[in-house]
Amino acid sequence: MTDIKGLHWDQDADGIVTVTMDDPDQSVNTMNDTWVDGLHAMVARLEAGRESIVGVVLASAKETFFAGGDLHLLAQGSPDVAKQQTDHINGIKAQFRRIEKLGRPVVAAIGGSALGGGLEVALMTHHRIAVNRGDIRVGVPEVTFGLLPGGGGVTRLVRMLGLHTALTEWILPGTTYPARDAAAKGIIDELVDRPAELIPAAKAWIKANPGAVQRWDVKGYQIPGGAASSPNVAPLLPAYAANLRKQAKGAPYEAPRAALAAAVEGTLVDFDTANLIETRYLVSLICGQVAKNMIGVFFDTQKVKGGASRPGGYPRFAARKVGVIGAGMMGAAIAYVCARSGIEVMLKDVSQEAADKGKGYSQRLQAREVERGKTTPERAGELLARITPTSDPEAFAGVDFVIEAVYESVALKQQVLREIQDIAEPGAVLGSNTSTLPITLLAEGVVRPSDFIGIHFFSPVDKMPLVEIVVGEKTADATLAKVFDFVQQIRKTPIVVNDRRGFFTSRVIGKFIDEGVAAVGEGVEPARVEQAALQAGYPTGPLQLMDELTLTLPRKIRQETKAAVAADGGEWRGHGSEAVVDAMLDTHGRAGRSSGAGFYEYDESGRRTGLWAGLRASFGSGSADVPLKDLQERMLFAEAIETVRCLDEGVLRSVADANVGSIQGIGFPAWTGGVLQYVRQYDGGLPGFVDRCRELASAYGSHLEPPSSLVELASRGGWFE
Repeated sequence: MTDIKGLHWDQDADGIVTVTMDDPDQSVNTMNDTWVDGLHAMVARLEAGRESIVGVVLASAKETFFAGGDLHLLAQGSPDVAKQQTDHINGIKAQFRRIEKLGRPVVAAIGGSALGGGLEVALMTHHRIAVNRGDIRVGVPEVTFGLLPGGGGVTRLVRMLGLHTALTEWILPGTTYPARDAAAKGIIDELVDRPAELIPAAKAWIKANPGAVQRWDVKGYQIPGGAASSPNVAPLLPAYAANLRKQAKGAPYEAPRAALAAAVEGTLVDFDTANLIETRYLVSLICGQVAKNMIGVFFDTQKVKGGASRPGGYPRFAARKVGVIGAGMMGAAIAYVCARSGIEVMLKDVSQEAADKGKGYSQRLQAREVERGKTTPERAGELLARITPTSDPEAFAGVDFVIEAVYESVALKQQVLREIQDIAEPGAVLGSNTSTLPITLLAEGVVRPSDFIGIHFFSPVDKMPLVEIVVGEKTADATLAKVFDFVQQIRKTPIVVNDRRGFFTSRVIGKFIDEGVAAVGEGVEPARVEQAALQAGYPTGPLQLMDELTLTLPRKIRQETKAAVAADGGEWRGHGSEAVVDAMLDTHGRAGRSSGAGFYEYDESGRRTGLWAGLRASFGSGSADVPLKDLQERMLFAEAIETVRCLDEGVLRSVADANVGSIQGIGFPAWTGGVLQYVRQYDGGLPGFVDRCRELASAYGSHLEPPSSLVELASRGGWFE
C-alpha cells in the first residue's frame, strides 16, 4: 500500500502494520502540518482496514523517536486565535483516542529520545519498547518552556502513575530520564539492547496480546492512589500548591500552577473530559507572554549551540590533553569537568601539596557520586586517573589546551603563562579564566597573542552550563573555533563576546547587585530588597550574592575600572552602592561570607543564619518606602540597560548570546526569555520600556536613562539585529 506523506506504511504477511514516521522536510519529527495531516490519513486508513490488521507498530526513521510539539506554532498563540488553537490541539488528541480505541494492539518502537509531545505520542499506544541506550531520553519537559504536556500527557501520566508520582517525578519538574530509568518508573514497558530488535519485539508483543486495551478504558479502573476527592489525596492538595509557591518564590511562572490544576481537576472527571480540561489550560499558557519568552530562549540556545558565533572554515577540534594552571576552587573544578568529559588533565600549582589538594575536589565529588549510586568505583577511578596534579612546568609537554585560573592579577596571569608557553604544544590554546581583566592586555605577556583568549567559567563549574569566550584584539579565528569546540566537548554552552573590561556577564550582573545595595543605602528594608529580587525570578537576592562574591572583589573591580576610565580621559559616574560597600568594609569590617560577616550573619560552619541586625541602624532601614515593582524593575532595567550598552560598544555579538548568557550564566529570570527579550516583551514594547526607563531615572538616578540607541530603535519600531 502507498505511503502517506511523512509516514511509511508496511503491512506484513501476519497483518501487522508498521508505520514509520519520517518527515521529509526536517531532521526530526514534530507535530507540524505534515505530521498532523499524516496522522489523520493514517487513522482513517487503519480504521478502514481494521479487519485485515492484527496490530500496529509505530516507529521512527529519525535519530529521535519524536521531537514533540511544533514550538514555532505554539509561540504564535494569542487570545485572538485561542479557539483555533483549541480546536487544533483537540483534533490531534481525538486522533490519539481513535488509535488507542482501534481494537488492535498498538506498540511504540522507541529507537531515539521521546520528549514532550514525543512521549505523548508513545503514551497513546498500548505498549512501549525502547532501546536500552544511555543517550535515549524520555520525559515531558514542557513546564520548562512555560507550557504543560497538553497532548494527553497530563491526563495519561496521572492515570498511569497516580497524581503524586505523575506530578512530582514527571510533569512539574520536567525531568527527562534515560530509557532504563523510565522503564523502572513504569513508563517504558520493555527494553531491548539493539535497534534491530525493536520491531521484532513489538510484533511479538502484538501477537501475544491481541486484546490489548488502555487501562483507563477498562470499566471500573481507578487512578493509582485515588482521585483528588479521595480521603488519601484530598488532604495533600494544599501542600502541592504551597510547594509550588515556595519553589517559584513569587515569580510569575504560570505553567506549574496550570499543570497542577489540570492534573487535579482531571482526576475528578472521565478521561475525555480530563483531556479537554488539559487542553484549555495549555491554550491559556500558549496565549500568554511567558511561554513565548521561554520558547524564544530555547530557539536562541539552539542558535548558540549550533555554532552561530563559531568562525567557519576550520576543522572540528577536540582537546587531547588540557593543562590547568592554578588548583584553587576554579582550577580544580575546571580540571574535574575536563576529566569528566574524558580528557587527560595536568593540574598545576606552585607546590605538589597544593596541586594534590586541588585534585581532592574531584575525589570528593566522585566519592559522593559513588555513594549515591550515580557512578561505580571503577568509573570513578578511571575519571580520577585522568587528572595528574603537578608543580612541574615540564609536565605541560604534550598539552594542546591551556587554561590558567590563578588570582585576578595581570602580572601573575602573564607570569604563569610565560612559564609554560614554550613547553606546551606549538599552537596550543592559551586561555585565561578571568572574569574582568582585559584579554588584550593579558595577551601582551605571551609570545603568541593570536593563540590567547578568555575562557570565563562560572561557579560552581561542575553545575553551571555556560562558558563566556572572550576574544582579544589579536585572537585568531582559528583559536576561537578551537575554544568553541572545546566548550562543547566538555558539554557546556559557549557564548562569544569581544574584549572590554568586565566583558558581558560580569558587567551586567554587577548592575543587579549595585541596585540592591544602593536601595539599602536609601533606607529600604534589606529583607524587602532580597524579596523583591526573588519575586522577580532571580535565584538569589543581591545582598546574598554580594556576600558570596565578597565585598572586597566588587570594590577592587570598581577601583580598577575607575582608574581605567580616568586613564582614557573619561568621567567616572558614581553609584549609590559605592558608599554602602565602603561603609560595610571600612566602618563595620564586614567583607562577606568568606570573612564570616557581611550583609548576612554566619555561624561557625559558614551557614547563613539571617540578615545582619546592624544593617537597620547603619543605613536607616525602613525610612524609605519604595514600591516593590520599582525595586524589581530597578534591578531588571539596570541589567537590561547595561546589556544594550554592551551591544552598542561591540562587546556582544548577538542578541541570542545576550539572552542565553544572561539566564545560564548570571541568573537573569528565566521567565523573561533573557535580558534583551525582557526589553522586547515589556508592556508597550520598546516605547513602553523607554518610557519606564525615564520614570525610574527621574526617581532613582540618571544611570537608568535609556541608551540613545534604544530610544532611536523605539522611535522607528526597530529591534537589534
